[in-house]
Amino acid sequence: MNRSLTTCLAFIMLLWGMACQPPVKEQKTETSNLIKIEEGDSPEAILQKAARVVPTERQYAWQKHEFIAFLHFGVNTFTGVEWGSGKEGPSLFNPSELDTRQWVSVMKDAGMKMAMITAKHHDGFCLWPSRYTEHSVKNSPWKDGQGDVMKELSEACQDEGIKLGVYLSPADLHEIEREGGLYGNGSERKLTKIPSDPDHQKSVERVFEYELTDYDTYFMNQLYETLTEYGEISELWFDGANPKPGTGQTYNYEAWYDMIRKLQPNAVIAIKGPDVRWCGNEAGHTRKDEWSVIPFPNKPEEGNWPDMTQEDLGSDAKVKEGKYLYWYPAETNTSIRHGWFYRDEEQYVKTVNELLDTWYRSVGGNTVFLLNLTPDRRGLIPDKDAERLREVGRIVKETFAHNLAADAKAKSETTMEGHPAENALDGNLETSWQPAQAQATIELDLNGEKTFNRLVLQEDIKNHGQRIGEFEVEAQLDGQWQKIAGYTVVGYKRILRFPMVTTGKVRVKILASRATPTLANIGLYKGPEILSDPQITRSKEGQVHIACQTPDPIIYYTLDGSEPTTASTRYTQPFVLKEGGVVKARAFIGEGAAQASELIEKSFDISKGNWKLVATDEAVKNYGGDKAIDGNPSTYWHTPWDGNTEGHPHEITVDLGQKTDLKGFTYQPRTDRNISGTVQEFEFYVSEDGKNWGKAIAKGSFDNIKNNPMLQEIRFEKPVKGQFIRFRTLKEVDGKAWACVAELGVITR
Repeated sequence: MNRSLTTCLAFIMLLWGMACQPPVKEQKTETSNLIKIEEGDSPEAILQKAARVVPTERQYAWQKHEFIAFLHFGVNTFTGVEWGSGKEGPSLFNPSELDTRQWVSVMKDAGMKMAMITAKHHDGFCLWPSRYTEHSVKNSPWKDGQGDVMKELSEACQDEGIKLGVYLSPADLHEIEREGGLYGNGSERKLTKIPSDPDHQKSVERVFEYELTDYDTYFMNQLYETLTEYGEISELWFDGANPKPGTGQTYNYEAWYDMIRKLQPNAVIAIKGPDVRWCGNEAGHTRKDEWSVIPFPNKPEEGNWPDMTQEDLGSDAKVKEGKYLYWYPAETNTSIRHGWFYRDEEQYVKTVNELLDTWYRSVGGNTVFLLNLTPDRRGLIPDKDAERLREVGRIVKETFAHNLAADAKAKSETTMEGHPAENALDGNLETSWQPAQAQATIELDLNGEKTFNRLVLQEDIKNHGQRIGEFEVEAQLDGQWQKIAGYTVVGYKRILRFPMVTTGKVRVKILASRATPTLANIGLYKGPEILSDPQITRSKEGQVHIACQTPDPIIYYTLDGSEPTTASTRYTQPFVLKEGGVVKARAFIGEGAAQASELIEKSFDISKGNWKLVATDEAVKNYGGDKAIDGNPSTYWHTPWDGNTEGHPHEITVDLGQKTDLKGFTYQPRTDRNISGTVQEFEFYVSEDGKNWGKAIAKGSFDNIKNNPMLQEIRFEKPVKGQFIRFRTLKEVDGKAWACVAELGVITR
C-alpha cells in the first residue's frame, strides 16, 4: 500500500477513535458547604477539596436572583443627609404620595427580583409601627400615624412576585442619644424571652429564650416583628457600619441567626452573616476573579464575619493558606445616585450606560447586583431614576431574549458519563458538560452563521461548585480558528462583551480548572451597540473638554440650562468657563443624527486658575499641596506615611486670588480605590487677609466616607466672604496619622 495513504488512514482512524471515545465513568466525590483542610494535605489535594465546596439551597436560590433592589428610605430622606443623628423627631417623616406599588413596578421593569428595604437605618427610625419604640411611623404625621411602609411594600411585592428583603441596622443612634437609651448602657447578658412583651407573647406561635443585653433584647424584638408579620423574607442584611463606635455594645449574633433560621429558614443572612458577603466597597467595583470558595483560618462561625475588601480572596494560592474552605458568595452594591438616600434633584443619577456596565460586571462576574434606589420626599422613585432603570431592563431583556446557540450541535473529545456536551445547551443549570480532564474543549456548530457580541458561561455550581480558573473562546473565521475573547473564573455566571462576530462555529477552551470542569450553560447573544455618553471635564484654568468613546460622534452642548439638540452649539474645541455654570451635552451618530446618547450634565463652580498654595504640612515627594488644587482628581496631596509621621491635625491653606462670597466647600478623596489618608473629621476656616482666621466656619465628620469615598459637599450655615481658605484634618477614616486630599474646592453658587 502507498506509504502516504497508509499514514493518512492511520491519522483518520486516530481522529475517529478520539471522537468516539466512550464516556469516562465519573468518580463520585462528597460535596459540602464547608470542608476542612487536614494537616498534611498536599496543594493538589487542597484544590481538589476547593472544587467540592458547593452552595446551600438558600445560597443557590439567592444567587439566581441576580439583580435586586436596595431601598434607602426614612427620616434621612427628609433631612438630606446620609447618616442621621438619632435625634430627629418622627414628625419629619411625611411622604406626600407614598406608593410602594410604583417602587415595585419600576423594579420589575428593570428586571430586579427582590426589594430590600431599610426597615431601620442607623438613626433608629422604624418604617413599621414597632411595639418596642416610639421612634417609628406610628408617631409621624404620615397617615395620622396609622401607616406601615413595611406592610405596604410586602403586599406590593407579593402581588407582583417580587421577593422581600430586610435591612435592619444593628447600630442605633436613637438608642444612644435618647435619655435612658439601651445602646451601650453596660447591661450584662441575662436569659430573656423573645418577644419580651407579655401581650406580644400571647399572640404568637413561638417564643425564644437567649442570653441577651438590654439592647440585644430590643433589637431581637424588632427582628422578631419583621420576621413574623410581613410574609416570606428572602434576605436579612446586617450592616457592619457604626457611626459611633466605642460604646462597648456587643451583639449576640448566634441568637440572631438561630431565630432567623427557625422563623425564616429560606432567608440568606448577608454581610454580618454566614450566607452572603459584602463585595468590599459601595461604588460597584468588582473583582477580576470573584471566587465563591473562600479560605478561613478557623471555623467560619467562630469569627465575626469580617468585611473582606482585598482584591484576591480565593485564588489557588489563597485557598492553600486556609484551614477551612467555605462557600461565601459576594453581593455587589452601589447606589443609582451619589448617596444612599435621596437628597435633591441636583444629586447625580447614574446613566443607563453606567448602570449597564455595573450590571455586566456584577451579574456577569459571579456576584448578585444590589442596586440602591432612593425614593424621594413624595415617597416615589424619582422620574429620572425610574426612566433609566426601565431602559436598563428593556436593554437587558432584549439582549438576552434569544440564545443564538440554542439550536447548536455540541461536541467534545471526551466526557464524563452522564455529562455529554449537549448538556451545556439544554437550558438546565443542574445538568452539565463535564470532560474527563481539567483542560478540554467544547465545540458548537451553530447551524448556520450567526452574529453576536455577548457570551454567557455558567458552571453547575449547585452540584459541582466553582472550578474553572481560565478559558478562552474561539470562532472559525475564514476557515481558521481565531480567539475572540477570554477570561479567568466563571462560577454561577460569566458574561463577556466583545465586538460583533459572525461565524458558524464557536469553541470554548478550558485552560485551567481545579478539577474536571463543568459547563451547565453556553449562550451567545446579540446586544445593541450603545452610543457612549459624553464625558465633560474642566481644567484648573477653566477650559471645558467634552469627549466621547464612540468613534466620530457629533456633540452638541448648552450653557443656558436647556437640553441640547442638533440645533444647539456644536462642540468642536475646548471652551472657557471660569466663573462656573452648568454644561449639558449630548452625542449623536448615524445619518440624520439617528442615535442620541443620554443627556449628560455637569455643574462647575469658579475655576482654580488664580488659586495659589500658601502653606501645607510636609508632603511626600511628588504628592505636594499643589496637587489638591490642580483640577485633576487623580492626583493628590499626601502627608508622609512613614513611622515618623506626626499625627493630626494637618493643614492646607490656599489663596483664592480675590475676595469671594463662599457658601461652602468640597473635599474629593483619592479616586484610585485606596482609602488610605481619607479624612473623616475636619475643620474649615475662611480669612479675608490670610492672617486673621477666627473660629472654624465648618466642623464635622464626612458621613460614610470610608465605604463610599465620593465628592463631599459641605454648605455653611450662612455665606461668608474671604480670600483665603484653610482645611484642617482631625481624623483619618482608619485612625492613621496621615491625610490625603485629591481636590479641595469651594461652593459659591
